[in-house]
Amino acid sequence: MPDVHSSAVVAPEATLADSVKIGPLSVVGPNVTLGEDVVLHSHVVVEGHTTIGARTQIFPFASIGHQPQDLKFGGEKTTVEIGTDTIIREHVTINPGTVGGYKQTLVGNNCMLMVGSHVAHDCIVGDRVILVNNATLGGHVEIGENTIVGGLAAIHQFVRVGRDVMIGGMSGVENDVIPYGMVTGDRASLNGLNLVGMKRRGHERSSIVALQEAYKKLFLEPGNFAERLEEMESDESDCDTVRDVLSFIQGESLRGLLHPKKK
Repeated sequence: MPDVHSSAVVAPEATLADSVKIGPLSVVGPNVTLGEDVVLHSHVVVEGHTTIGARTQIFPFASIGHQPQDLKFGGEKTTVEIGTDTIIREHVTINPGTVGGYKQTLVGNNCMLMVGSHVAHDCIVGDRVILVNNATLGGHVEIGENTIVGGLAAIHQFVRVGRDVMIGGMSGVENDVIPYGMVTGDRASLNGLNLVGMKRRGHERSSIVALQEAYKKLFLEPGNFAERLEEMESDESDCDTVRDVLSFIQGESLRGLLHPKKK
């Protein structure tokens, strides 16, 4: 049987695994599903059509699944899905999708959402993503796996962020960020590659060197970016990291691509 504190309010229609623990003064709505060993520590609210994967922990005053902060939302059935082994700290907010987007908001496995971070409607957050304190994702944002979004950073609506990216604290990101990129600035710019992150995740030296050369050719050499990109695409690199970047750039975008600051 789930371990539910006597002061918690849990709708009888909610689906709870037997090993769920729900702490004092938490609220769980009727369309919520909590997987094995999920823990709501205390004062947690989970509403809407929300599914939370096994072993995920949610800390006090987090609000998950309440209607999105979108004036077009009319109460449609949309969802939040949170993966396994994710940590959601105090005052985090996660909103469901909208009919104008994916109709769902997704947070992956093994993520950490630190104090006060916000995941808006229709966001897709990959596995092993870290949102540092008060990081904010606008609606329809996509974050690739292994990415870190620094404290007080804000990601504009519809921005795509590739995998293995490092976004510095207090950055304002208005355009798409290539995989393995490093981003800084109050109006952010691309500031090189996340080499430390790549090394920590075991990328071979040859792969890192190839990506460095591709980055220089794409972003630092003189001339027209579109022509340099076309030339690189015709070379058909056999390096996975380079192909990741080229494939990302070719993807559909509503925001354009983040570039280094012009000197």
